[in-house]
Amino acid sequence: MSEQPSGQVESVDQLREFYDDPSLLSQQKFMETLDDHCRAMIARSSFYCIATMNPDGSLDISPRGDPPGSVVVLDPSTLLLPDRRGNNKLDSMSNVTERSRTALLFLVPGVLETLRVTGSAAVIHDDPRLEACAIEGQVPQVGILVSVEKACLQCGKAVKRGGLWEETYRISRSELPSFGKMLADQTDTGQTVEELDQSIDDAYENRLY
Repeated sequence: MSEQPSGQVESVDQLREFYDDPSLLSQQKFMETLDDHCRAMIARSSFYCIATMNPDGSLDISPRGDPPGSVVVLDPSTLLLPDRRGNNKLDSMSNVTERSRTALLFLVPGVLETLRVTGSAAVIHDDPRLEACAIEGQVPQVGILVSVEKACLQCGKAVKRGGLWEETYRISRSELPSFGKMLADQTDTGQTVEELDQSIDDAYENRLY
């Protein structure tokens, strides 16, 4: 067994010693439903991440992107997340069917602040409400229904520090290998780099929905 790092924090009380008390604002910002400001953020969000938990306790986080308005606010306590074409591993969906706990982080391009939502989730199918999530005439067969338990707006320090909406840290794509090259190095499917890159390009162009 490896030795414990000498500087490891072993309790919440010990951790608290390194920080000031949380402000009154940060303690009061959590809401049990989505107010007008939260709904406005979701309506303008084109990218979010969904966190789920496997039955064995392991965690998964998945990025989701769509035109603004694709996540539907059914009412102040309920969100509908469409499921689009992916790798068919169904990590998030499988986790939700086993353990309903979920957390979401919504980003709006150009806005520093983000929106955090936590609650319980269920997978639905062949539900008429999914028609509101249609893109290019394609109605998703399956979606995730989220019952909101907690929501809050998050200050934009992280996005500002990371220069997410600025050119500060933007790189040329050529600084990294192609996605096909990275996958070829990490997997053993028998496909060449060229075949993988071609398949990826085709998916981006023709199989988003």
